Amino acid sequence: MQYLMIVRILIVVRVVLGQQAFNKSKFKDSILRAIVFILLLFTQQVVAAPEKLPLPRFASLRSNKVNIHVGPGSGFQTEWTIHRQGLPIEIIAEFDIWRQILYLDGTKGWVHKSLLTGTRTAVVVGKTHPLRSSATTDAPIVAHVEPDVIVKLNQCVENWCYVDIKGYKGWMERAALWGVYRHEKKKFR
Repeated sequence: MQYLMIVRILIVVRVVLGQQAFNKSKFKDSILRAIVFILLLFTQQVVAAPEKLPLPRFASLRSNKVNIHVGPGSGFQTEWTIHRQGLPIEIIAEFDIWRQILYLDGTKGWVHKSLLTGTRTAVVVGKTHPLRSSATTDAPIVAHVEPDVIVKLNQCVENWCYVDIKGYKGWMERAALWGVYRHEKKKFR
């Protein structure tokens, strides 16, 4: 793969420079054009590489201020701004470096991918839920967790997820959380 890239670069340099490289007055211009074309080749390689991650998928907000646009680009109107780092969102579509996200309340919008992280979090929904010491309904309660609290996901098995809430660790029923799929049974980063 790297060998092919080097060959492509050499071909472009040869085409751009051609016989003009030997003419001293045009040498600098030829070199500059060659550099521009080489940079364009590398840029196309980076932009064209798809992420190849499944859709839909959950992620979370990397920043404490994220502008949500009506379309995939900074030229589109900002529909609203979220001020909540770590908030889970669902990525439902991709366009270049933009991700269409779905928020807990069903609202959709577009964000730049640099404002998202693969760190998995969830938000407590409904009412206050117990955080338990093990994954059973009769396990001792570690804490009571209010709705709208963001939890860091560590692991999910069956109907339970092991979560961390600012140092409080324990098991919560999956139904109490938004930000994890019913079928996910795995350890998270």
